[in-house]
Amino acid sequence: MTRIYTLVNQKGGVGKTTTTINLGAYLAQLGQRVLVVDLDPQANATSCLGVDKLGVQGGTYEALLGDKQVASYVLLNERLNLSLLPSSPSLAGAEVELVDELAREVRLRKAIAPLADKYDYVLIDIGRSLSRITLPLIQHADLNILVVSTDVSTVSLTKPILGYMKSKGVNMDSVFALLNRAVGLEGLSKAETEIALEIPIRTTMPYLSSNMAFANHHHQPFTLKFPRDTASIVFQEAAKEMSILARNLRAE
Repeated sequence: MTRIYTLVNQKGGVGKTTTTINLGAYLAQLGQRVLVVDLDPQANATSCLGVDKLGVQGGTYEALLGDKQVASYVLLNERLNLSLLPSSPSLAGAEVELVDELAREVRLRKAIAPLADKYDYVLIDIGRSLSRITLPLIQHADLNILVVSTDVSTVSLTKPILGYMKSKGVNMDSVFALLNRAVGLEGLSKAETEIALEIPIRTTMPYLSSNMAFANHHHQPFTLKFPRDTASIVFQEAAKEMSILARNLRAE
């Protein structure tokens, strides 16, 4: 049965897209069939995978609005055996059209549902676009991965989102908070972040320094480019913990 993970953040530059790609690549390396769905037009998933150089137009919302099946827009990175449904370059306008549709939520679920038979994992990069469009995905996801950074502003922006998710009936046990030191050692500690957000931080990623930029430049996940790096080992352990948590939540 397909497991659906959403990845959410409330400030750019915290490493949410990188987390999505690295998680997908790691699961694919284990032999899982993985699809990354990019719903964040400000992200760079296509660039991270090197598919933007093919001149590919994104199809996330075009697929929802049009008659074509979602599968017709999916790209495959053969080197990583990782599939990607790119974000739409016209996302802003398309989202307005979706918002005006009475059946927007039903259409979104129907668009994602056929993918369940083709993939073991569907990773949905939602980003900061929490809305009535994306809320059903969060509500029905096996796991909601919340990527936060150590700076005070990110934490301040994240807390209201947790309150919003809770008010909409999202199971807080499904929130996997990942603290990413994307900008160095400055900022709040893990304990301080947990107190501020009132949820446990399940994983703390160490600072990647220049390795992250080097891996992105070569369109390769850092966990594959630097498999023995401490950050790669921490990330792989986090991915295993995510799988265990998702399995336990589904069994409840």
